[in-house]
Amino acid sequence: MNPSSLCSLQTFPPISHSALLYRHRKPAHDSTAGVRRRAPYVVCAERSSRASTRSADDYHATLKALKSRGRFPRKSLGQHYMLNSDINDQLAGAAGIEQGDVVLEIGPGTGSLTNVLLNSGAYVLAVEKDKHMAALVSERFSSSGKLKVLTEDIVKCHVRSHMSSLVGSTYSKSRNAKVVANIPFNISTDVIKLFLPMGDIFSEVVLLLQEETAVRLVVSSLRTPEYRPINVFVNFYSEPEYKFKVPRTNFFPQPNVDAAVVSFKLKLPSEYPHVSSTKSFFSMVNSAFNEKRKMLRKSLQHICTSLEIEEALTSIGLLATSRPEELTLDDFVKLHNLIAKE
Repeated sequence: MNPSSLCSLQTFPPISHSALLYRHRKPAHDSTAGVRRRAPYVVCAERSSRASTRSADDYHATLKALKSRGRFPRKSLGQHYMLNSDINDQLAGAAGIEQGDVVLEIGPGTGSLTNVLLNSGAYVLAVEKDKHMAALVSERFSSSGKLKVLTEDIVKCHVRSHMSSLVGSTYSKSRNAKVVANIPFNISTDVIKLFLPMGDIFSEVVLLLQEETAVRLVVSSLRTPEYRPINVFVNFYSEPEYKFKVPRTNFFPQPNVDAAVVSFKLKLPSEYPHVSSTKSFFSMVNSAFNEKRKMLRKSLQHICTSLEIEEALTSIGLLATSRPEELTLDDFVKLHNLIAKE
């Protein structure tokens, strides 16, 4: 076994079809990026009233776990360990984790969230870049029979391959698989771009993000500086929802900013807005925002003539002088389908 790719020595017991039956949910409706949303009701995570018999992953437990490996949080990896088990409970609760769910966790660290997920009855695939932390988590939960730890960089990880080997042919028929993670703030965009297009594998992605990023992803409105290509991307593939705020005092070491939990309900591929090519579509969106102050008839001239762009814009009810921050997801889709030349 290659230690650079897999630290865990235990394997999952067979996952039955009954444990992976499709869980019905309300069908996703196309979200329109840029439509002004109601400002999130921001609340801080509160202490859970649920009784628990497991040991708490608090400050002392975290330090003890790190010391056992001769480790200290690495700034280069963006490591900030959660000290509040109640917040981990709420993070798992936001994802609606139930017995038999399959969960992919990013960066388990000392295993505080992993502990909650396993106690909720989930099968956990944990991807940890730090080989020392991967070994620690593998040892800590070696007797669970429901944990597999990969020592890999999540942004370079072959997620589809690992998920396929985890649950075999049943995963493609299931909507149970979820992503739940407290991720380093510096890889937030990479993680979002990696997982949101995987609606055929995962039903939901629940992430603990930097609060400013969380708010910008969920509530950015048209004609504001915060409205960017990532908003179009997020709404193309998912329905985002701001869950709750997590004060910075709950982390070790303490970051300079607060955090927040966001849930992304992933759309099935059949629910994506219809475009002839997603690659071409997002290339057009990125080009439009690369020169944000310019009118679209100027910034998209590499696709077709200014006159053709003006005609396309007016045909969908927009001004010929429109700029990218004035277009909703639906507007971008219509514009692309009119001017894209395959």
